[in-house]
Amino acid sequence: MNNPKGKLVIIGGSVDRGSFSESEADLKRNLKFFEKGILKRITTESIKNNLSRFEIITTASSIPEEVGEEYLKAFAQLDVLNVGVLNIKSREEANSPENVERLKNADVVMFTGGDQLRLTAIFGGTTFHHLLLEKYKNEDFVVSGTSAGAAASSNNMIYQGKSSEALHKGEVKITGGLGFINNVIIDTHFVQRGRIGRLLYACASNPINLGVGLGEDAGLLITNGNNMEAIGSGLIMLVDATGMKNTNLSDVNMGEPVSIENLTVHVMALGDHYDLKNKKLTIQKPSDLAA
Repeated sequence: MNNPKGKLVIIGGSVDRGSFSESEADLKRNLKFFEKGILKRITTESIKNNLSRFEIITTASSIPEEVGEEYLKAFAQLDVLNVGVLNIKSREEANSPENVERLKNADVVMFTGGDQLRLTAIFGGTTFHHLLLEKYKNEDFVVSGTSAGAAASSNNMIYQGKSSEALHKGEVKITGGLGFINNVIIDTHFVQRGRIGRLLYACASNPINLGVGLGEDAGLLITNGNNMEAIGSGLIMLVDATGMKNTNLSDVNMGEPVSIENLTVHVMALGDHYDLKNKKLTIQKPSDLAA
């Protein structure tokens, strides 16, 4: 997808100060919202600011009603009141004229955390999905996702892989995502759950993809499908494997450790920018942020 008119906001999630954990037990204990600066930024980036129509899609969550209520409360604190919750549970519902009509009238769509495979299995190839892509490409429209919603936003998606064994052949599982951005692969809760191995493996297996590791309370605002700006208080790691010199990935047996030579790693914090096309990181000075 070249130069979409819409904006993409991907968020790493959080447990204490942020969106919702992917564990059902934690979800029920930790319905606290991620740093409100990110929510505010999503609002100000939308076409009508706090008057925009928001649709919160809770499909990924195991407790969608509770999650939806928390989003409604959080947006209300920012005087954003034109907010609906869409708990689409099946492909039939993703093709229904009523839900498609709601999407047509939306200025912002936000995917919550949970299980990213539910998002791709339920939405992939449906009327709802095709309209999402069309609006993102052609309209001043904001697509946002936190945790699973962020992981599913690219054309390739990590859906499984133990952090402790991620650099063993076959441990990391990758499938197709929702396709709002190409040649990027995203992992969330990145620092807190020690997922760097997952991202290194994903990039080594197909170096065309830029790896994006989102820490909790961290997000990226992506405009023109190319310009990435770090938002929120957390850290973001980028892994560029295009300069990789060698790997034994195709030589070792399943379950054996993988070697990788010459990966480039960047770390982004609030206000930093990354040019995806030219692979250029611009670090923001604290004095510039204060101004």
